[in-house]
Amino acid sequence: MSIPEQRNKKSEDLESLPQGKGFEQLFKAFYSRLCYFSFQFVKDKVNAEDIVQEAFFKYWNHREELSLNCTEAAVKNFLYSTVRNASLNRIRHDKVVSNYLELQDPAPIEEFNIIHSIIRSEVLAELHMALDTLPESCQRISKMGYLAGMKNSEIAEKLGISVNTVKTQKKRGLQLLRLILKPEVYTIFITFLAESQTN
Repeated sequence: MSIPEQRNKKSEDLESLPQGKGFEQLFKAFYSRLCYFSFQFVKDKVNAEDIVQEAFFKYWNHREELSLNCTEAAVKNFLYSTVRNASLNRIRHDKVVSNYLELQDPAPIEEFNIIHSIIRSEVLAELHMALDTLPESCQRISKMGYLAGMKNSEIAEKLGISVNTVKTQKKRGLQLLRLILKPEVYTIFITFLAESQTN
């Protein structure tokens, strides 16, 4: 999920806050991946963006308390936990509003699925950065194939090239990504890729 070209009033307010300990860098580093993480729950881009922006406001309001343990891992854990809880609350609220209400609470989402979503968000963020370093043609085809999920024939038709050229560029892209990405990130990416092809 990409950062929208024009952010709404909330994100403008976020950027106008005093920067303190690299708040702007923190926002830029985690906004996109947290939006994707939330989107996996709420299935709505605008709601996901609202939830993430609220999470950054909450972080800002608690920054003095958090500064006592201000490691990257602690901040990341705070943001992901806040977005997760807000996303689950939004799901419950939406089910009530849409007359999907039942006597029992909505089925809980297993912790494994939440961890899986965090990992996927982090891997996709690393993948986007790695893809941006590839040669232009290889980059475009790899993004269409691996991120957009387009078939080789669809890519070939859209770009006006042969299917064999698409296959060659995708193979080259994988070889380059294997060199660029950390081994564990590349392995997870390949696993996700295999899952998407079997679904």
